[in-house]
Amino acid sequence: MELELRHLRVLCAIADAGSVGRAAAELGYSQPAMSTQLRRIERYFGESIFERGSTGVRLTPYGFDVVAQARDVLARADAIGRRPAAGAASERRPLRVAATNSPMLAGMVSGLRSRLPDVSLAVSSVYASSRIVELLEDGVVDAAIAADYPGRELEHSDTVAHRGIVTEPTFVALPSRHPLAQRTQVALADLADEAWFLTPDDGAGWPGVFYTACAAAGFTPTTVHEFLGDQQQLQGMIADGLGVAVVQPTMRPLPHVVVKPLAGTPLWCRYVLAWRRAAVAEELVDALFQSAADAHRQLVAQSPHLRTWAARMWSVPGA
Repeated sequence: MELELRHLRVLCAIADAGSVGRAAAELGYSQPAMSTQLRRIERYFGESIFERGSTGVRLTPYGFDVVAQARDVLARADAIGRRPAAGAASERRPLRVAATNSPMLAGMVSGLRSRLPDVSLAVSSVYASSRIVELLEDGVVDAAIAADYPGRELEHSDTVAHRGIVTEPTFVALPSRHPLAQRTQVALADLADEAWFLTPDDGAGWPGVFYTACAAAGFTPTTVHEFLGDQQQLQGMIADGLGVAVVQPTMRPLPHVVVKPLAGTPLWCRYVLAWRRAAVAEELVDALFQSAADAHRQLVAQSPHLRTWAARMWSVPGA
C-alpha cells in the first residue's frame, strides 16, 4: 500500500483514544475495519506501532516517533493555503495554560515559542487534574497538561477536548544504599515494609491506582507520608533513608538516590493535552501537542534508566 494522510489520521486517532474501538467510533469505522487498517499500516512500517493490552493500546517507542512525525505532517498539510484573519494579531491575548506535575511543561513552552513566536503564554501550576478540568470548563484557562490512568480516562464535558501525549510507566526512587538498589528492577511486593512518600489525591485516580497495585502485590502500605513539594527536597529525604517514592521515569536522580523500574510494570500514567474547543484553534493545539511530545522525547534521551527499561521491554518476546 501507499502511505496516505488518512493512514496517519488513523494512527493519531488510535493514539489519542488509547483504544482501537474508541478510535473507530470517532472516525466512523467499524472496529474490525479499523483493526485491519492498523495491521496494514504496521506492515507498511515493518514494525509494531502499538502494544495491545487488556485496557487498550499504547504506543511502542518506535510508534511514539512515528505518531509524532505523523502529527507534524498532518498539521503542515492542514495549514496549506491558510491565511491569518485580518486584525488577528492585535486581538490576540495570552494563551492561559495550566499544568499538573510534569517535567514536560518547560520544554513545551520553549517549543511553542519556537514554533509560534507571536503566541504569548500565561502559565500556572495546578496539581489536581480534576481541578484542571474545572478551570477549562469554567473558561479560566485555555489549555492544560493533565494526567489520567489506564482504564480511568479523563472525564470532562463536550466543551473540552483532550489528546494523549504519552503513556509512561511509573518507577520507584530508592536510597542508593537500599538492599534492592543494585537490582535491574524492583518488585512492588519487596517494598511492602517501606515508608512511602505519595502525592495527594489528584481527582483522576491517584493514589487509588497505587493502592490497587499494592493490594494486587499482597500488601497494604503501613506508613504513608503525603508529599507535594520540591523534588529536590523529596529526593533528599529518600537519600536519607526516610522512605521510598513512586516517581516519573524521567526524574533525574540526585546523588545517593537511584530510580528503578517496577517489575511487571504495575503502574502507568498517561499525560494528556486538554483544551477548550472554542478557545484554541486546531493549529495551536497541534503546536502545543508537538511541543509537549518533543519535550518528552528530550526527557527520555536524558533518562538512561528509562531508555534501558524500554530497550529491555521491547526486546523480550511477549513483553
